[in-house]
Amino acid sequence: MRKIKTEISIPFHDVDAMGVVWHGRYVKYLEVVRCLLLESFDYGYVRMLDSGYAWPVVDMRIKYVKPLHMDQVISIEAEVVEWENRLKIRYLIRDKESGARVSKAYTVQMAIDMASEELCFESPPILLERLRLT
Repeated sequence: MRKIKTEISIPFHDVDAMGVVWHGRYVKYLEVVRCLLLESFDYGYVRMLDSGYAWPVVDMRIKYVKPLHMDQVISIEAEVVEWENRLKIRYLIRDKESGARVSKAYTVQMAIDMASEELCFESPPILLERLRLT
């Protein structure tokens, strides 16, 4: 399906008192690559709102395998794996130098019709158009 990859160098302000990246920062890293992925098929957050839908994250899971450290460069992959009734994105974070898996995760987003403020139980046609599935 749709897949993208980017790199991030871990900044000082993401490291906690124990010298490792605070677990909550992983959410930010996922957001960085998710934005790139959505933009890659012209359905970033501005385009979503322009289409009349919001897509809040309704579920997220992160599996921490190895700690991250300041100045470490990571490679993050994001891939759309479900799109019919929800938008599910799978992530894989690796150490750039060694290629070792550091973390894996997924997020699930559901469409909300902004006019009615109701949850959509099928993905709106605009998502399928952007993914070029129609």
